[in-house]
Amino acid sequence: MNFWRSLVGKLWITIICLVGSVLIFLGLFLLPYINRNFAAHESTEIKHLFTYACIVGFLLTTFFALFLFTKITQPMQLLIQAANAIREGKYDTRLSLVTSDEIGELAKTFNHMSTELEATIRSLNEEKNHLSRVLRSMSDAVITFDRSGQIILTNPPAQNLLDSWGELEWQGHDQKEFGAPVPDPLLPLFHTVMDKGEDVGDHIHVKNGSWSVQMAPLYTDNVIRGTVAVLRDITEEVKLEKMRSDFVANVSHEIRTPLSMMQGYSEALLDGMAGSPEESEELVQVIHDESLRMGRLVKDLLDLARMEAGHTDMHRQEVNVNELIERVHRKFAVRSKEQGLALDYHDQGEQLLLSDADEDRLEQVLTNLLDNAFRHTPEGKKVTIGADRILGERHELVRIRIKDEGVGIASEDLPYIFDRFYKADKARVRGEDKGTGLGLAIVKNIVEAHGGSVSAASTLGEGTEFTILLPISKKPKSGSVTD
Repeated sequence: MNFWRSLVGKLWITIICLVGSVLIFLGLFLLPYINRNFAAHESTEIKHLFTYACIVGFLLTTFFALFLFTKITQPMQLLIQAANAIREGKYDTRLSLVTSDEIGELAKTFNHMSTELEATIRSLNEEKNHLSRVLRSMSDAVITFDRSGQIILTNPPAQNLLDSWGELEWQGHDQKEFGAPVPDPLLPLFHTVMDKGEDVGDHIHVKNGSWSVQMAPLYTDNVIRGTVAVLRDITEEVKLEKMRSDFVANVSHEIRTPLSMMQGYSEALLDGMAGSPEESEELVQVIHDESLRMGRLVKDLLDLARMEAGHTDMHRQEVNVNELIERVHRKFAVRSKEQGLALDYHDQGEQLLLSDADEDRLEQVLTNLLDNAFRHTPEGKKVTIGADRILGERHELVRIRIKDEGVGIASEDLPYIFDRFYKADKARVRGEDKGTGLGLAIVKNIVEAHGGSVSAASTLGEGTEFTILLPISKKPKSGSVTD
């Protein structure tokens, strides 16, 4: 800072001007008075004395004035430096001035203000960090928009959501850019909140996902400055609800058919429509078959429910896969002759042992798959079963393959054949179907309970092949069955 423009410089110039004015006044009036009333030699001495006294007085006055002004301005400079430090974010800055005058009071007030400001800033930072941690820890997506609809704040789940939505174009905008406008699915809610100033909620669907959205306004001095949206992924809930409704519908459909037939044929018997004992026996046989079909459906439903709930008892022991397949092969050999099918068992000649498996459950898997193959393979064709040992990514596996030469399954149906009640009727054209639609779902649950996997490959008109992979030594979690 220029000295002459500072407070000290201005005061010093003022004092010099005042002292100079006094000296000029004395020179104009006092010196003529000395010349008139004193002798020549006396007046000269007095003039010299007067001149020396003026010079000494001027210097002393200027020195003490400068010293006094410096004592005043130094604390002011310290106060300016402290204020600049606080402006730069150094809120722990304090003044060490200890005086009993106004400067000391000013320093005390400044230090108190700095302490309060530091405490306030620390509290705000703690609240900000707390809010930031809360937002980061939330599994729901949180997005804040300003009045113009630009994104100004997101938490990690929201950023991941916007990145996934960024693959789509909303009104020609790229949602990957920060500060992008409101995505199209949220626009109606945003306009409603900005217009009405009320909380709104809705469900939106983007691609294959579903979200529950709650949007609320943000106020500043009773003026809406933006909105905040909380999005919760309910895709699984929607899928589960659909599965529940489909399950109820499918169960109702599967049970209604045998019930209707049993009711119809029993009414026929009660009305005496059977003209002979043979016809009565035929009607009773139909009722019996349908009751068995309903019993199988209820049993499969109960088994599947227990498996999915993880309540299935698994009697684990060492299982010889070769002996298991041979036993199942013998059980279906008679049926294959009756249906005119060839049932081949390819024995690789190596011993296949599972160290921790439930033999009865695995036999149920093979029985279901072979029964499925027999029901969908026409007469004169072949069904093949075989097993071998392969090396997986982490351990050795037993691979069991069951292949038929039936009509096959369409490629669009393959991903769903292990779902409950799913029947690929478009590909598997047959006469009477005695299945419940739960066999493959039970197969999947049992195989996964053993830590393995099951898959299917098929070509229309050529047949279907099911492949089961079971770990030889890996032990899955006890009693855990997942779908």
